[in-house]
Amino acid sequence: MDGKEPNAYARAGVDVDIESQASKIMYEASKETFKNRDGAIGEIVAPFDDFAGIKMVSAANLPEGTFFSVGFDTAGTKVEIAERVGIHDTIAFDLFAMVCDDAVLRGGEPVLVGSNLDIKSLGTDERYLPVIRELAKGYVAAAAEANVAVINGEIAQMGSLMTGYGDFPYHWGAACVWFARKEKLFTGMEIKAGDSVVMLREHGFRANGWSLVRKIFGEAYGDAWHEKDFGESTLGIAALTPSVIYSRAVVALHGGYQTEGTCEIHGVAHITGGGVPEKMMRVLRPSGLGAKLTDLFEPPEIMQHAQSIGKISDRDAYRAWNMGQGMALITPEPQKVVEEMQAFGIEAKVAGTITKTPGVTLVSRGTEQAGQTLSFEI
Repeated sequence: MDGKEPNAYARAGVDVDIESQASKIMYEASKETFKNRDGAIGEIVAPFDDFAGIKMVSAANLPEGTFFSVGFDTAGTKVEIAERVGIHDTIAFDLFAMVCDDAVLRGGEPVLVGSNLDIKSLGTDERYLPVIRELAKGYVAAAAEANVAVINGEIAQMGSLMTGYGDFPYHWGAACVWFARKEKLFTGMEIKAGDSVVMLREHGFRANGWSLVRKIFGEAYGDAWHEKDFGESTLGIAALTPSVIYSRAVVALHGGYQTEGTCEIHGVAHITGGGVPEKMMRVLRPSGLGAKLTDLFEPPEIMQHAQSIGKISDRDAYRAWNMGQGMALITPEPQKVVEEMQAFGIEAKVAGTITKTPGVTLVSRGTEQAGQTLSFEI
């Protein structure tokens, strides 16, 4: 830095001066997201401009029937893929997809995000600040896609408690505050037999199922599996495909805290851990209904590759990964939903119907036996 002897804390691996620089980088990025909530619920009030200063929202005069909640999640071990390939500006999409897309499951509108970035060490010079800048760049882009403001954040240097791949391992978690109107909340009882299931396409693994993915690729190609040629790039680059963030589009269709919406939506399933069967059964459980899914999206090429070389059955694949389906919208207006989603640049299709018979059946698009019908009981 300036040639000065490091202080005792820096000699222990935590340089507060470098940490302050990193915090300022993330704060400047968060300020760029404040405009996402201008004039809407969650508009940021900051009495003075400083990364350590208080940021607030006004809760005055909220009407009766206003509800809000908060959800928590992380980008999981997908950060290891970023560490392997040295690209860090897409991980925020995986983080925001996990917390913001969960907000719409109950009919809410994601509004505010705060994150906690745990790292091993920033060292005593500026060598890792470019990684922080990449994370900040992704922060801004993902927040715009989700239409949320980043109100707060924390960077914690964890030392030997943090392990991972390479010399800058990290873990990134977040909380998302969402607001809703009572009459727009989903209870599960709005779903009716005969409703259609519209699936929204996902092109990667999102942030779930990575323990199995890493195991398969590690056993097949060794520790440097991310360097293996795959298509026109590498397996690592393909694995890093960022998650699609659906919440902004779903809020527009269903209606947010201050908007009425354009389509009638009866339920939403976010296809994450547990895959299509678990997430569909979770949203259907209150009504006791089921789903018959006959026209799902084909899994992404890298997912098919993992299933094939890992000898994973179609049943297990659909329970571990999203298999190309990122979110399901249950609606009596399927074609309108498909058209509205396409206007947001999100590929959607009518994948099936809600049935009176409990449980989920789907026609597999997996590599084991495409076309077979798989049944899952609630």
